[in-house]
Amino acid sequence: MTPTRKRRLSACLTEISHLTQDSLDDIEITGIAWDSRNVRPGHAFFALVGENFDGHTFAQAAAARGAVAVIGSHPLADLTVPYVQIQEDDRVALAKFSAAFYDDPSRKLVVIGVTGTDGKTTTANLVYHILRTAGLATGMITSVNALIDDRALDTGFHVTTPEAPDIQRYLAQMVDAGLTHMILEATSHGMAQRRAAAVDFDLAAVTNVTHEHLDYHRTYQGYLGAKGLLFEALGDASAGKGIEKLAVLNKDDESYPYLAGLSKTRQFSYSSNGDHTADVWAENIVSTPRELRFRVVGLNEEFDIHTPLIGHYNVANGLAAIGLTVVGLGIPISVVQAAFASAPGVAGRMERIDLGQDFLAIVDFAHTPNAIHEALSTARELTDGKVIAVFGSAGLRDIEKRKLMPEIAVGLADEVILTAEDPRTESLDDILADMAEGAVRGGGVEGQTFWREPDRGAALRLAVRRAKPGDLVITCGKGHEQSMCFGDVEYDWDDRDALRAALADLLRLSGYEMPYLPTSDNH
Repeated sequence: MTPTRKRRLSACLTEISHLTQDSLDDIEITGIAWDSRNVRPGHAFFALVGENFDGHTFAQAAAARGAVAVIGSHPLADLTVPYVQIQEDDRVALAKFSAAFYDDPSRKLVVIGVTGTDGKTTTANLVYHILRTAGLATGMITSVNALIDDRALDTGFHVTTPEAPDIQRYLAQMVDAGLTHMILEATSHGMAQRRAAAVDFDLAAVTNVTHEHLDYHRTYQGYLGAKGLLFEALGDASAGKGIEKLAVLNKDDESYPYLAGLSKTRQFSYSSNGDHTADVWAENIVSTPRELRFRVVGLNEEFDIHTPLIGHYNVANGLAAIGLTVVGLGIPISVVQAAFASAPGVAGRMERIDLGQDFLAIVDFAHTPNAIHEALSTARELTDGKVIAVFGSAGLRDIEKRKLMPEIAVGLADEVILTAEDPRTESLDDILADMAEGAVRGGGVEGQTFWREPDRGAALRLAVRRAKPGDLVITCGKGHEQSMCFGDVEYDWDDRDALRAALADLLRLSGYEMPYLPTSDNH
């Protein structure tokens, strides 16, 4: 059992501004909570102010549950425990407080940040595999899980970058386990909410910045600005680890001019489109159903990459990983080549499902217009038959995105089946109507090239029934995720299990059960 961590409250407050209490030296805390329902005796409670809540209204409840102190940004009276009023951004304060509570673990690790709209999880996993192949003790935090000393820790449902106390706790566990390097997948939400504000980054890379999360960031520039916070953090990070800071940028992407102007550290650019003005570019790209091959040009030594990862878009992900490891950390090219050759697939990323059917079946996480384009373009490369795509669009998210994805899909896939994907509290029928409008806008004809099927399980069954020998069925949008949200309820759902169940039904195999969704009650 991990021993209880204890710190004096005053020691955790040294990095954040003015206190309303004269003496807090005698208060000892054992944890940090920002949700009053999760407070345990001995915790400090952060009263955060969000878009839909104000943590100050729960301060008394937190004290009743055992919080020994409350930290907030607004005046607050009549509390039964000490209250500390801060002057700076409350989320930045939470990040700094959390780092202090865990003894600033990122200062004891070489920290690599990876951001972007699409491809950041694959890139992070590639870097992780390269560093492990090089013999470096490495951990990782992604939207899939946290990897610490051969342990995979679940980070929860629909997670982006974990909250600041969780990040610092994972980093502290990595330090305790003797790790020396770690990779953090930095999402736009996580950066905008300053969850990584107290992380000491050494290297950072961007994959791309395309249309996504505009429901939250409002504009592309706002979204790009959130991504840019990672590269600003490189300039703020402390020195002393023997690592020269490095920003790895995508020369092909719309984000390049902004991020190149923002980054004040050493820069390295890459191009998967053969742009010779980049520091490194790819040539002789060959993508097959079994492997991806390309030549890396622009470094002192040209070399070839062979990897079981499939899809042209993985060239860019691979070049970003090469920039971080070969250029950023001096990993030998031979080690990088060996790591690419043995790279394991990433959960829910172009993951093949095979129960002996005579067509390809693939699960992918593509849930943005750019990712749908890349996934279906790759699918086209993998078959001479039909491409049948199944996907939805999440509720309470960018409405324009739900029209753009079908508009793109009907131009690349032969058949498209529109279905549920976390409708949340929105009307699923309304979401599908928006998607159908996009499909028609792209030239699709309902009932001939695209269909609406609200139940995702039924949609997968329809897709595999329509597949002929040599065709390809691809289900997009859920990937590795383990649940689907209807209303306020998370239902157990894994697209890989669901696709297996649909295939088993087609092939009359036993032992596979379709996960339940409330939409199946109508079938």
